[in-house]
Amino acid sequence: MTGSTGAAAEDPAWRIFRGDGTKHTTEIPEAPPWRSFTGHADEADGDNAPADDALRAGPKARYVIGEEEVDVINAALHLRRPLLVTGHPGVGKTMLADAIAHELDLGRVLRWPVNSRSTLQDALYRYDAIGRLQEGSLPSADGQVAPGIGKYVRLGALGTALVPAARPRVLLVDELDKGDVDLPNDLLTVFEEGSFEIPELSRLPEEQSEVDVFTADRGDQVTVRRGFVRCTQFPVVVITSNGERDFPPAFRRRCLPLHLHDPRKERLKEIIVSHLGPDALMEADDLIDTFLKERSVKELATDQLLNAVFLRRGGARLDPRGLLRTVLHQLNPGG
Repeated sequence: MTGSTGAAAEDPAWRIFRGDGTKHTTEIPEAPPWRSFTGHADEADGDNAPADDALRAGPKARYVIGEEEVDVINAALHLRRPLLVTGHPGVGKTMLADAIAHELDLGRVLRWPVNSRSTLQDALYRYDAIGRLQEGSLPSADGQVAPGIGKYVRLGALGTALVPAARPRVLLVDELDKGDVDLPNDLLTVFEEGSFEIPELSRLPEEQSEVDVFTADRGDQVTVRRGFVRCTQFPVVVITSNGERDFPPAFRRRCLPLHLHDPRKERLKEIIVSHLGPDALMEADDLIDTFLKERSVKELATDQLLNAVFLRRGGARLDPRGLLRTVLHQLNPGG
């Protein structure tokens, strides 16, 4: 294998935008595999793909991970415990959930992106009381029955993951450390019991004990009995954290910790091959070395290296003082 020893000459065709103000029609080149989208998700394989999700085109890249990390993931699967995944940004924490769902054929990943306003109830379900009140106050046609309460209840990602099913769903709780300080403790009861109550439904009279509600999968409905949702298979829960704050001991005790280390040179090569094919390594040696050198003094993500290799293969001239410096920009300006 021969590695590149310096910056390659730029292919003139690489500049599809010329910056000269002249209108021209040119074909837009293919996007990187990790930025390709196509069609509608109702064309996807699997029963759990909602029509509002973009689909990744082409074959799915293999998730490159070490044997020790694989063992921790398997332990979490056997013990039915959430994985608490830490590591630097861009190391592959979020993609781990997709890799597990893909390899075990568990359908679409249910995603709960956490922010400072996130609450446990939003992740479990939402009840549109105002919408129900407004529609109930509108005049209806003769003989038309008012919509049932189930029309106004939609399960969130966590609530959908706890719906009884023959096979578990994969739930990604992304960046839990960005949430309220009490949110991890709020999750403990749900994780321990695998169930939750929807009071708006449990208060209904006996003749309305079964209500069809919407799930986080577009268009899908499930029947909730007496206002309780209880899983038959505990979901595969992947919780990511950027280490911005510590979690309570009681929460950590109920999770299995998995730290994803920054990949070294050989694993970086595996990642490049997984995403761009073995031929990409022929032009990547100096980029890998530059990336490792830069990463030793500033925070970088692996996908930045992939971007650099992809651009070079497309004909870009990656001058260390020019475009390459832009692609390998510092993620944490204050670091």
